[in-house]
Amino acid sequence: MAVNIVEKIDRFIGVRHVLASVSDKSGLDTFIPELVRASPDVKIYSTGGTYSAIRKILGADAARRLVQVSDYTGQPEMQGGLVKTLDFKIYLGILGETYNVAHQGDLRRMKAVAFDLVAVNLYPFAQTAASPGATPEQARANIDIGGPCMVRAAAKNFLRVAVVTNPADYSLVLDEMRANNGRLSLEMRFELSRKAFAHTAQYDAAIADYLRKTKFKAVESCYRIQA
Repeated sequence: MAVNIVEKIDRFIGVRHVLASVSDKSGLDTFIPELVRASPDVKIYSTGGTYSAIRKILGADAARRLVQVSDYTGQPEMQGGLVKTLDFKIYLGILGETYNVAHQGDLRRMKAVAFDLVAVNLYPFAQTAASPGATPEQARANIDIGGPCMVRAAAKNFLRVAVVTNPADYSLVLDEMRANNGRLSLEMRFELSRKAFAHTAQYDAAIADYLRKTKFKAVESCYRIQA
């Protein structure tokens, strides 16, 4: 299979469409209003509890600025939130390239938007697994699937997309947007990509280490196993 090699990109990207799905909602109450100030026409696409939190923060402004991902994709969330963002329309919007004619055609065909900023952090696997009395089932339930996929896709496409995995970096993003008329630089996008891949590597390492140390009997004891 031929590898897709990119030659032409933009140094600065305007933040017009944001995809937000965060387990850790700290800092949203500051980040969202400041994001809107830095980019007055921004639209935010969100899921589940993150959507509810942002709707509360935006108040009356939510009606024109906030979109539920399930409404955008036309696909309902799986019970328990197990599948929310694993959809072609979402990944087309993350991985699509500005100067790729075919990608732009796909965006038009799907009536999709190109996401410029992806704000994602993951289910708290390590914290759950380390908590006193936590069972293997509780740990397993906190293995994030869609989050790492979005993080990796956005981090891979730092050519056009900024990805934020740590609420501590919200201020960094906002400072650059304020300084550049609502835009983010290639340097910033690359730095955020580095952080994102380090984040997913640590996350997967924590899962692998936990499973390596967990005895099968502890796993077996969590369930009523049918013959």
